[in-house]
Amino acid sequence: MKITYISHSGFAVELENHIFLFDYYKGEIPKFDPKKSIVVFASHVHHDHYVEEIFELREQYPDVHYVLSSDIRRSAKKILEEKQIEAQVSFLRIHQELELGKVRIQTLKSTDAGVAFLVECEGRIIYHAGDLNWWHWEGEPDAYNEHMKTAYLKEIEKLKDTPIDVAFVPVDPRLGEQYYYGIDGFAKRVDAKALIPMHCWGDYTVCEKLMHQEETKEYRERIYPITKEGEKICLKIS
Repeated sequence: MKITYISHSGFAVELENHIFLFDYYKGEIPKFDPKKSIVVFASHVHHDHYVEEIFELREQYPDVHYVLSSDIRRSAKKILEEKQIEAQVSFLRIHQELELGKVRIQTLKSTDAGVAFLVECEGRIIYHAGDLNWWHWEGEPDAYNEHMKTAYLKEIEKLKDTPIDVAFVPVDPRLGEQYYYGIDGFAKRVDAKALIPMHCWGDYTVCEKLMHQEETKEYRERIYPITKEGEKICLKIS
């Protein structure tokens, strides 16, 4: 499995016959093998997870399909009509399933907007959180933060019996000392062979900090910290 970190929460994942592009909004998209099936995911309509430029990929790669959160439908309506590609787009709500050929997709409910994606293909299982995270904000009332914790862990519990090969999980430096809550809650409940931090807003020191955080000790060897845009990770998962 070849992974390219593009920017923020944007990743390309390449399998033998399929390529998945998650939450692209800026940065350089790698060149793909046009013989492979390409699925482009956008977890929600926020500007740092979705841009209309993703629809330009169809000009280079005819065998592309878009799987978008249903909250994107309204803003994408005009460009989809202009490019006449409605047939290559699927909109998913929370807790929906979709099969695209040999790709099976499930959604989870985000604790912010839209959905998270669980993708099964070629014997691999990939999780991309989107904005599903334990958003514990300093300055918010205790009741709000407790609600966020409950909502997040409730959704993550749905994955506890799923053997995930790679999970992309937010580690947001804006959360201050609580930046690691989401990945910690995930890693201690879900069997994921590889954990890749994201949503760092370009502050990759938070990934280095994560590798020294006392709470991550028991699963630290499964974390693949990112350090720069364009970074490539090759996972040999048995």
